[in-house]
Amino acid sequence: MPFTERSAGTRASILAAARKLLIERGYEAMTIRAVASLVGVDPSMVMRYYGSKAGLFSAAVDVDLQLGKVERPPLDRLGELLVRHFLARWEGDLSDDVLILLLRSASTNPMAAERMREVFEQQIAAFVARATGADDAAYRAGLASTQLLGLALTRYVLRFPPMVDAEVETLVRDIGPVLQRYLAGA
Repeated sequence: MPFTERSAGTRASILAAARKLLIERGYEAMTIRAVASLVGVDPSMVMRYYGSKAGLFSAAVDVDLQLGKVERPPLDRLGELLVRHFLARWEGDLSDDVLILLLRSASTNPMAAERMREVFEQQIAAFVARATGADDAAYRAGLASTQLLGLALTRYVLRFPPMVDAEVETLVRDIGPVLQRYLAGA
């Protein structure tokens, strides 16, 4: 296997181990040594790729909401489409553990909170601005985020039974109009 392929595989294994530790035990337990041990590499290899624990954490919670997959939605269906997209991002074809990991970490870890703010500004607010053209797009995106993050918190982190048991289409039907109101106005 060529060096770059081996390198990419090692980097991916290190990130996977870091995410596993973050999910299972949190930031404090995700040490460079613990990650290296899970992967079976020397801790200096983790440092070589990520520089520090903060660098590793930052890479582990690098989130792409893939909002480009919601291309030029009709304004009158934007709320429904965003709820459906976020549910797919959390549990469907587009899912991974990074979003839930970031959500769990953001309330207790300043780096995770900062990363969450960056995701909001660079991805969500920017998407809403493009989709709506509204002068107050960042505010509208903030309102929509309260609903989407509340849904994620109650469904995936706190695991409230009615939210866990709800079908995707039920959530789209019930939360979509709320987002629609926030995004497109009355």
